[in-house]
Amino acid sequence: MNHGTALLWKRRALSSLSATLRGLPKPKMSENGVVPRAKVLTIDTMNPTVKNVEYAVRGPIVARAVELEKELSEGMKKPFAEVIKANIGDAHAMGQQPITFFRQVLALCSYPELLNDSTFPEDAKSRAHRILQSCGGNSMGSYSASQGIDSVRQDVAHYIERRDGGVPCDPDNIYLTTGASDGIMTMLKLLVCGEGVTRTGIMISIPQYPLYSAALAELGAVQINYYLNEEKCWSLDISELQRALDEARNYCNPRALCIINPGNPTGQVQSRECIEDVIRFAAKEGLFLMADEVYQDNVYADGCQFHSFKKVLFEMGPEYSDTVELASFHSTSKCYMGECGFRGGYMEIINMDDDVKAQLTKLVSVRLCPPVPGQALMDLVVNPPQPGEPSYDNFIKERTATLSALAEKAKLTEQVLNTVQGISCNPVQGAMYSFPRLIIPEKAVKEAKDKGQQPDMFYCMKMLEETGICLVPGSGFGQKDGTYHFRMTILPPRDKLQILLNKVKEFHQKFTEQYS
Repeated sequence: MNHGTALLWKRRALSSLSATLRGLPKPKMSENGVVPRAKVLTIDTMNPTVKNVEYAVRGPIVARAVELEKELSEGMKKPFAEVIKANIGDAHAMGQQPITFFRQVLALCSYPELLNDSTFPEDAKSRAHRILQSCGGNSMGSYSASQGIDSVRQDVAHYIERRDGGVPCDPDNIYLTTGASDGIMTMLKLLVCGEGVTRTGIMISIPQYPLYSAALAELGAVQINYYLNEEKCWSLDISELQRALDEARNYCNPRALCIINPGNPTGQVQSRECIEDVIRFAAKEGLFLMADEVYQDNVYADGCQFHSFKKVLFEMGPEYSDTVELASFHSTSKCYMGECGFRGGYMEIINMDDDVKAQLTKLVSVRLCPPVPGQALMDLVVNPPQPGEPSYDNFIKERTATLSALAEKAKLTEQVLNTVQGISCNPVQGAMYSFPRLIIPEKAVKEAKDKGQQPDMFYCMKMLEETGICLVPGSGFGQKDGTYHFRMTILPPRDKLQILLNKVKEFHQKFTEQYS
């Protein structure tokens, strides 16, 4: 036996003896006598905060829906012919058509040879030429400045000024982002600090969009829940904000207040009076405001109107506009655009400390830049065809048709769900979702708990298996104890939405009878 072989067998013997002494199973040897190297990264040695992250919108319900689609494609028999996914606000996946002008300009930017094609309108060519001139090497394949293409940030600033009735907007306060989610996560990274009772707490609405709870879990921040008032159409009460804040100060350092307006998943539109109250509350309590406004064009209900937090802030006068710190967010993914896959967005910062702003710019530089096609699309959203340009009439026609169809489907959803005994649905004032309340029989609640499931998860999973309808249980968004909900989008085409609603109605009646 040579020296190397002797050492190998000695290591094997020592490894086996060590395992025996520790009461562990003996390590398995490969055929050549080598002990397999232990994994460096295991479930026990990974970042513990990641294990706390949950994202219901793409959780186990959706995973099962994908499996069912595959089984159907393989010819397996099911009590339904197709899976209808109403779990996520992905407009184009649900059949919504893209805006022609946007896709024309993006095609021209992606393949500039098309600029010589006479079938493209001149305003689309002009817009594409301007965007390409702002790109390094006249190519969308180049990096941009980390804060975003300068000309696009200028166009965003002009858009905000028009939207807010002339309130000034500095392009240097605009940061282009990879969807709104990227901007929200970036701001949370700046805000989170401290340990123990000094750890940053962030106030979020319940029900909430799971991005917020997931981001806070990943960052190890403290989630402070304030509850929207379902009995008053998911309105926001300042007294509830005060309750949540006062309780949280016993165990963390509350630093920011997040508002989603129009609401996701609840579809409410905040009144101007409510926004003023929130701003006063933030000023009084020393809170940083984060305004998620990605559904700002999605307002359907009579008497409702979108008011940006920035506009209201500045109209309240210098006492607030010179002091309250605000970050607001927008995206190409929602409204009438629905261009989720391009990952375009922006955030505007107001009253941020200059030194912190320098740190923000440094932080965004680490990821180099947002996707340039997404930046180009954001430019088109904030600077669409104007009256007199060749594409204007068709743009207005398509935009109006999309928003009108969403308004009709919002009303249809509310009407049908409210005909079902055991389901109550508030008006879908805006955004793209309804969040109806369910009465789940006690027998079903018990069976769910026996299986280790939330009752509304049990309900939604059973609905998926029996009808092919994919919804998200309310427990994934947060809800008051003892209440149950689901979130569904209003995005499917009207005929498919009607089928979906009828199936929900039939399922709920059958479910209630089964467990009564």
